[in-house]
Amino acid sequence: MRITARILICGALFSGASAVWAGDFSAADIVFLGEIHDNPAHHAEQARLIENLEPAAVVFEMLTSQQAAAVPEWRGADQDELASALGWEDSGWPDFSMYYPIFKATGDAFVFGAAVPRDAARVAMETGVADAFGTQAEQFGLTKPLAQAQQAEREALQMAAHCDALPEDMLPAMVEVQRLRDATIAKVALNALRQTGGPVVVITGNGHARKDWGAPAFVALADPGVSVISVGQAETGQTPDGGFDMMLTSDPVSRPDPCDAFR
Repeated sequence: MRITARILICGALFSGASAVWAGDFSAADIVFLGEIHDNPAHHAEQARLIENLEPAAVVFEMLTSQQAAAVPEWRGADQDELASALGWEDSGWPDFSMYYPIFKATGDAFVFGAAVPRDAARVAMETGVADAFGTQAEQFGLTKPLAQAQQAEREALQMAAHCDALPEDMLPAMVEVQRLRDATIAKVALNALRQTGGPVVVITGNGHARKDWGAPAFVALADPGVSVISVGQAETGQTPDGGFDMMLTSDPVSRPDPCDAFR
């Protein structure tokens, strides 16, 4: 199966969101659909896209491989039943009501989980991302250090994401974990492509969907022949960095300042 849907400017396909790019997904092997995790409109757009694209496989950043393996057994289950089967309440992700329409939209597509196990994240923090990733580390470019400018930029992003409350000596380790997550999402997406023939849709945060150094960049390193399109999702007045192929913009949601606890 090949993606045949065409994305039109200004939301012919996306009600409630505005698009800033028009393009054809017919040549895409892997489509990354970014999100701000707690914005319901972003998840609604992801569900609509999946319904239109009808991928052979869907990869979720939020699921472990064990959780993903349980999804086929619970196809057709209602929201509460599926949430319980996945142990979603204890996962730390936003309310399952936002994600349930995405699972419904997957239809008969194979579901893959790309969450990094805690043990692997701990190894990345202690001894580096290459050790945590294993034998394919070189293929995914993980045996080389980041360029100094990128390392500095990524450390600054980690500090800001943690409300300027992290000890500076923790920042390199936090960047290593993010590299591990990006590379793991890419690896699982490539495995899904090989197992199903594609196309593959990846549900993930904007930070992992960015093309300059996120999971799409690792796909390009590991298998340059694979065609990738990345869709970012913003809130009005903000534009995520990262060189996306397409950007959708939705209304912002009201949320408490996560840094209030540090003041």
